[in-house]
Amino acid sequence: MTKRNWGFLLGGLLVALLLAGVVSNYASSHPDGLDSSLLTGCTVNADGEITGGSCPAQRAEDHELADSPLADYGIRGMDNRFLSTGLSGVLGVLLTFALGGGLFWLARRRGPAGTDPAGTGTDPAGRDTGPAGHDAGQGAARAGSAG
Repeated sequence: MTKRNWGFLLGGLLVALLLAGVVSNYASSHPDGLDSSLLTGCTVNADGEITGGSCPAQRAEDHELADSPLADYGIRGMDNRFLSTGLSGVLGVLLTFALGGGLFWLARRRGPAGTDPAGTGTDPAGRDTGPAGHDAGQGAARAGSAG
């Protein structure tokens, strides 16, 4: 990977960390489209609790990971909401970057079938492919049969 590619990659990571760690705290506190559509038909108080009516949100249940350390856009046990949201965003970006980078590294190392990722000049059958990737043995055979 060239220096320019590393700079681009690290710049993108820095922007993602900045957005997740700082800007995410200024996102809208109002429910998104899905949440608001699920509340259609219900009466909601200022705290966002359903006080009456009938809507799909009344049948909502917590998912299996509701008690996980990073549930609900924060870190469980932290009292400072700004810091909790920012740190959970940064951790999410770093985990995603590590997982994605690892998968790309594995895919790059493996390469497509029939190639020589190590650059040894041989194909999977052990034949010499030469520096240009052509089968040197077949080229020599053709040259010998032409004369």
